[in-house]
Amino acid sequence: MAIGRALAGGEADVEVWPDCVPALELASACRSQLLVAPMGGMLGLRYESVEAAMNMRGVPQEQRAELLQDLQVIEMAMVQAMGER
Repeated sequence: MAIGRALAGGEADVEVWPDCVPALELASACRSQLLVAPMGGMLGLRYESVEAAMNMRGVPQEQRAELLQDLQVIEMAMVQAMGER
């Protein structure tokens, strides 16, 4: 499945394994919900916003722990990438 430029940082379409799509879509839904340090570095996602996004998307309770783990992998990559800028 191809995810468009908005999820790929505006550079190019990328191929995403189907089982990774829910976490990537959740990350995209939460992309404006970042904790930022006083000096401007990204600390991570606001987890209360992640929970709200899961609620709004109707994510079943039994899927949330695994989805959160997948999202945390994406979150750490985001923190690292933002730190390299």
